[in-house]
Amino acid sequence: MAKKDYYETLGVSKNASESEIKKAYKRLAMKYHPDKNQDNKAEAEAKFKEVKEAYEILTDPQKKAAYDQYGHAAFEQGHGAGAGGFGGFGGFGGGSAFDDIFSDFFGGGRQTSSRGADLQYNITLTLEEAASGVEKELKVPTWVTCNTCHGQGTEKASDVVTCNTCHGSGAVQMRQGFFAVQQECPTCHGRGKVVKNPCKKCHGEGRVEKTKTLSITIPAGVDTGNRIRLSGEGGAGLNGAPAGDLCVQVQVKPHAIFERDGTNLHCEIPINIVLASLGGEVEVPTLNGKVSLTIPAETQTGKMFRLRGKGVKSVRNSAVGDLYCHVVVETPVNLTSKQKELLKELGESFKADKNAKHSPKEKSFFDKVKKFFG
Repeated sequence: MAKKDYYETLGVSKNASESEIKKAYKRLAMKYHPDKNQDNKAEAEAKFKEVKEAYEILTDPQKKAAYDQYGHAAFEQGHGAGAGGFGGFGGFGGGSAFDDIFSDFFGGGRQTSSRGADLQYNITLTLEEAASGVEKELKVPTWVTCNTCHGQGTEKASDVVTCNTCHGSGAVQMRQGFFAVQQECPTCHGRGKVVKNPCKKCHGEGRVEKTKTLSITIPAGVDTGNRIRLSGEGGAGLNGAPAGDLCVQVQVKPHAIFERDGTNLHCEIPINIVLASLGGEVEVPTLNGKVSLTIPAETQTGKMFRLRGKGVKSVRNSAVGDLYCHVVVETPVNLTSKQKELLKELGESFKADKNAKHSPKEKSFFDKVKKFFG
């Protein structure tokens, strides 16, 4: 049997905002909650599951985008929202999305630990550093675990006691008409524990502000926009809770010679008219030093030469890109009188040699002009 459209399930349009989706979910979840439908519990459970699945997909930006593009096919083969099954309903504990929405309506919402904040650090690299990889030292202002109380908020473990107001649950309940409304405990602020004698250094928080120095290995091949996540190197958690992560955002500076395109590099190679006409050798730069490039006779501006393996290593595998050298034939400037005379003689010799095609593009152009004007 085909699944019902998620938007239809919640009774909202495809342009509905997140707040409209959330409001519709609250209304329908309360309507179909099994504990409120004892006479028809099986059908209510099925309806509630559909509503919950639709909500979880449409409030997750990535899943919503996939659903909008591919429909239910985006979550086939066990990747859908309902692949892991649906939890029981005892104590209104129907899963994470349910807890997020209904912690304000029903007793039984889960208490989350005060995990440390995730931090972002922007790092700028030269192209050479990005291509070869580099060790960098970062100085990150953050929260670190207090070394006096070791994150407990007090020097004595016995001074951390269960909160008398919420009895360790981190929440208190109030009656609001039909519902039992759960709120954060005002005494322990949701922690379930209180500190009798707070640590003097961290004032009971279990963490202090500090600039932390970290050494990080930047892998070869990174590019602007790449991110490196260091697990547990973010801000310290509150009262011993886990630390957050540090996300290092990479920015590669523009290079004076090379332009990067993925793993490939491009550069311009200026040559004079003599080398372009007669051919010869020219030194070209690479990230690993200079190499010799053979320029064939009669080379024109725009001619491209490919140097295999002289680009940038891929950050995903061992493949290495190429270097593309684009020739630019330069018109000579600041000529001496003798040089000008020599060029004039060369020009006259071109005119005298009527059968030779010394400038094939020029001849082709003027032939087209003559044909155009009749």
